[in-house]
Amino acid sequence: MIKEEEFSKSMSEVTSNRPYLIRALHQWCTDFGFTPYMAVFVDSRVEVPIEFVKNDEIVLNISSEACQHLNLDNDWISFQARFGGVPRKIMVPVTHVLAVYARENGQGMSFPFDPAHAKDLHIVDKPDVPPDKPKTARPSLTIVK
Repeated sequence: MIKEEEFSKSMSEVTSNRPYLIRALHQWCTDFGFTPYMAVFVDSRVEVPIEFVKNDEIVLNISSEACQHLNLDNDWISFQARFGGVPRKIMVPVTHVLAVYARENGQGMSFPFDPAHAKDLHIVDKPDVPPDKPKTARPSLTIVK
């Protein structure tokens, strides 16, 4: 029989089931000919085209037709995709995935997410990614008479 403290310890060492569920939902969509979409919470750790982010979220098409070199790892999801004809590298921490669903029927799964809690999480650094550039102020127009 397992002792309570051994059970607690073994449960705390268990990896999150989120990356496994993401891979399963992607596979389910692909197997049935659906287009897998992934909704992502965007903060400084997420590498996506910022011009497509709305309300700190972005929805990404992760089908084999839309992206190349898709890697659904336990900590990071990475791939290359074209946005406006320009190839871009996408890096998303698994913790920031809000949902994976089929575009055609909306079926899939959403994941709990607390942005305040995400800032406290320790996430392995992105491999070979330069530090974030400081954001520049938005240009503004003034009327000159």
